[in-house]
Amino acid sequence: MAIHIQMAIRKNRLFVRLKGELDQAVTEKLKVRISELIDKYEIKYLIFNFEKVNFMDSSGIGLIIGRYNLIKLLDSKLTILNPSEPIKRIIELSSLGRNITLRCS
Repeated sequence: MAIHIQMAIRKNRLFVRLKGELDQAVTEKLKVRISELIDKYEIKYLIFNFEKVNFMDSSGIGLIIGRYNLIKLLDSKLTILNPSEPIKRIIELSSLGRNITLRCS
C-alpha cells in the first residue's frame, strides 16, 4: 500500500499527516522535504498525525529520530498525534516517548 502525505504550515507549525505504510520507500524523500520546510519557514513545532498509519518499519523510527534531533537543535518541539496502538508501542519501545509528546484522542 502506498502512503498519502499531506503537509501544511500555519505560522511556525509544520503539520504532517500520513496515511498508509511508513517504510523505507518513502522516508528518504520525506526526511529531505521536512528538513527543507523546517529551515525555510523557521518551524518551532513539528506535528505528525499518525492516526491513519497502519505500518511503520525501522526507517519510520529513523525519520522521527532524525527530525527530532533537528528540531531539538532549533529549540523546537515534536509531537505525534493519534498513533495507533501498534505504532504507539513501537515509539515507546524505541525510547522516543521520553523525548517527544504523544497525544492520543
